[in-house]
Amino acid sequence: MKAKTVLPAVAMTAVSMVLTLAVVMMWLGTAVPWPVALVVGLGIDGGWLATLAYERRLAAQGDHNRAVTAVGWSFGILAAGVLIAHALTADHSPGAWLAVAWLPIAAKALWLVHSLWERTALTPLALDAIRGIQQEARDEAAVARARLRAEASTEETRLTAVTEAGARVARVQAETAQTLAGAWSTLENARKGEETGRALTSVTSTVTPGVTPRWELPVWGPSEPIGAPALETAPALTDNALDVLVDEIRHSQTPPLSYREMAARFRAAGHSASEVRLRAAWKRVA
Repeated sequence: MKAKTVLPAVAMTAVSMVLTLAVVMMWLGTAVPWPVALVVGLGIDGGWLATLAYERRLAAQGDHNRAVTAVGWSFGILAAGVLIAHALTADHSPGAWLAVAWLPIAAKALWLVHSLWERTALTPLALDAIRGIQQEARDEAAVARARLRAEASTEETRLTAVTEAGARVARVQAETAQTLAGAWSTLENARKGEETGRALTSVTSTVTPGVTPRWELPVWGPSEPIGAPALETAPALTDNALDVLVDEIRHSQTPPLSYREMAARFRAAGHSASEVRLRAAWKRVA
């Protein structure tokens, strides 16, 4: 992985140094003796190479020096400036020379990228740990998404079932209301009918002589629920005591009372007993 960043930087640096030396030799060789031009070219390349080597040494130690970095960039800018000046003063193909004038700056930029890579490089063990953490997070997210989808599907099914049940209840209520309305309509027609009215009047007069009240329909309205019967709070009577009370109430009048009259007076007197026990006592004394 290190070669992916260091090899392009080394290649670009070598091409830039050779190109800078060649340009200096060609450009200054016509004005000064060639040894002087060679010294100038080697000086630019040597200063650049020396600062680069020192920067790499500091980077290997985990250190950084801004002054050395500034000097290295200065040599890179100087080399680029020499190439640009030569391209601007060249008689032949100035555009081609100007096109390669950016190589020193590009070489410095590649070394900067390589240094950043070194600062953020991790060991294979750390990379495996990171990949494991990322995979675990992806697995948890996938499980959470599946759980949410399942819960949403279940809730949708439940709501559909509740809606259908409510619709069935509404249909049954509507049918029941329609049936009751038809029955009430039939009763109303019977009440208002001439023949049925006379028939009902004759029946009423037979039951109660001299009284022929108007036959009315029963009231159809909301019903109120009847609460559960109150629990017996009085102490339960023994069978003997219950037999004595039943016998006294039964013979409190001549002729003896019937069971219904006796039960009514028994409960009106404040006594308490279940219907089964009361009827069993009646059978015993009667």
